[in-house]
Amino acid sequence: MKTGLMAAALCVAGMLLPTAAPAQVPRAFGDDRIVAAHEAVRKGDRDTLDVLAAESSPHVLDAYVRYWRFVNVLARPELPPPAQELDAFLQREAGTVLAERLRAEWLRRLATDGDWTGFAALYPGLQNPDREMRCTAWTARLMTGDTRALDEVALEWRTLDNAPAACDTALRATHATGRVDDDALWRRARRQADTRKPDDALLSWNWLPAEIAPAAADAEQALRSSAAWLDRLPANFAVTRAGRELVLAALTRIAWQDARLAHARLLQLQDRLGSEERGDIQAVIAMHAAIDQMPEAMAFYRAVGNAELTPLQRAWRVRAALRAGDWAAVRTAIEALPESERQQPEWTYWLGRAHAAAGRAGDAEALFSHIAAEPHFYGILAAEELGRPFALPASGDSLAVPPLDEAENDPALRRALALYRLGLRTEATREWSWALRGRDESFRLAAAHLALRNELYDRAINSAELSNPRANYALRFLAPYRELIEPQVHMQGLDLGWVYGLMRQESRFVVPARSSAGAQGLMQVMPATGKWVANKIGLRGYHPRQLNDPNTNVLLGTSYMRLILNDLDDHPVLASAGYNAGPGRARRWRDDKPLEAAIYIETIPFNETRDYVKKVMVNAVIYGAMFEHRPQSLKTRLGVIGPRPASE
Repeated sequence: MKTGLMAAALCVAGMLLPTAAPAQVPRAFGDDRIVAAHEAVRKGDRDTLDVLAAESSPHVLDAYVRYWRFVNVLARPELPPPAQELDAFLQREAGTVLAERLRAEWLRRLATDGDWTGFAALYPGLQNPDREMRCTAWTARLMTGDTRALDEVALEWRTLDNAPAACDTALRATHATGRVDDDALWRRARRQADTRKPDDALLSWNWLPAEIAPAAADAEQALRSSAAWLDRLPANFAVTRAGRELVLAALTRIAWQDARLAHARLLQLQDRLGSEERGDIQAVIAMHAAIDQMPEAMAFYRAVGNAELTPLQRAWRVRAALRAGDWAAVRTAIEALPESERQQPEWTYWLGRAHAAAGRAGDAEALFSHIAAEPHFYGILAAEELGRPFALPASGDSLAVPPLDEAENDPALRRALALYRLGLRTEATREWSWALRGRDESFRLAAAHLALRNELYDRAINSAELSNPRANYALRFLAPYRELIEPQVHMQGLDLGWVYGLMRQESRFVVPARSSAGAQGLMQVMPATGKWVANKIGLRGYHPRQLNDPNTNVLLGTSYMRLILNDLDDHPVLASAGYNAGPGRARRWRDDKPLEAAIYIETIPFNETRDYVKKVMVNAVIYGAMFEHRPQSLKTRLGVIGPRPASE
């Protein structure tokens, strides 16, 4: 664990290697000093940081220079942490995001150094620990004799299946002390095998007593060469639990690729598995069949019996029934959900639809009324079931500015604005988000207007959402760059509300936005997509750098929307899914029969794309109401998805 923590502590802003000391470090002042310090910390230039931090200035970002210097020092294992200086900074900057972040960096260094007493003393001041830090805190408590930490780990055991490596010490100790038994560890490994990181199961198996744990070579083969491993399965595999558990893991991994094949394999082996084991693996196979939109999914779910389903398996049981058009099964699956899940808006809406399909209008109306006032995908659909298309509230298009004095004078927002001005967006966004923590509605609304005044459209939208997600439509659904966007929309024959709805979801109108995958600009165009579209429309001299130019980005983005619309039945739901996940996937997710678009969306296999399409279509409805000044129908926009052509 210590090695992993050290790697985490050292990998701070790319500062692993010091650069050669310059002959003379130039002094810098004002904004130049802040920019120079940021560049120095990026390069790991300790000498420049020392010089810049030695001086102070009345600059609103002065504390950042000292913070970056401390981060550089903490990242260097050869330098002892300057405890007194660090403590003085934390006291001077108490309550700021810099104090929070420096405390976290210092805690990582203490963990790397094995100073658990120091860690335990410093940790309580951390206001917003992430999962890794919480796990490290459990370790610190164990190392300093506080075994009550293990009771907390035991309570959260089921939520820690895919926890970071920092959690391993506490998790293993929780099992070793009997707070969770071997059966809980076997079940944890089953759940881990059914994830994108199945090798996590190897660690859980390794924590079992040697006399019952699977052999390491067998475990790796079962996960990584599942079909071949099953082909070599000895006849007496079921004698031990390890043998049966590895079969379940192998079948799970096959289900990720082909649920039908996994089911066929299960039929060959099920007589040698226990009833609970059969139910568990049948649930895994049924869920993957549902995710892959297989017509057999419903039959697979019926074969599960009384096995306890995971939340994800329960959700896909409902979706399989929706895809099959079996409203009685939809009702049964939703009513079987735990209360906390059944109250979620999606299942409230679909249960209402199931009641309506069975002629229970009163039950349906009661459920629709429960969520109809909410301006989200299911709330808008529920309101339409009650005959109320979406209309903006009377004050929905108002941009009346509240008093801004408190927001303008807020130190964190002032620092954020200064950071945005210098192009340090990551640091600026952290400051802005920190400033809004725990603040009331009026302050957040004032912050939204302050952001709008400074053309920080993403902050204006997000701050207004935090202020009141049921109001502030004019702020939450800004329409900047209209003189640039509207001509392209008309040229491509697109719906302006849909284009703005997609753009709002893609970038929140941040011109230099860049995703982790490399998508860029207002419409988050991937470089390869930009090149393909440029060739299609005859844009000469195109270079990927042009994606940062709003005009070129919007030209390519709207052209791409038109191209995929042409390729996807001119249907905005298919095109929205295609814009996010690729046109090929959007085509494959159709059914062999016409499918209500809301059901198509609900059964999209990718969580990100499913959520994306819902939000784009809701955005389009709200923008439509704003642009056209009349009520809008989400159901009409969604419509029906045509069947998959026989040729596909």
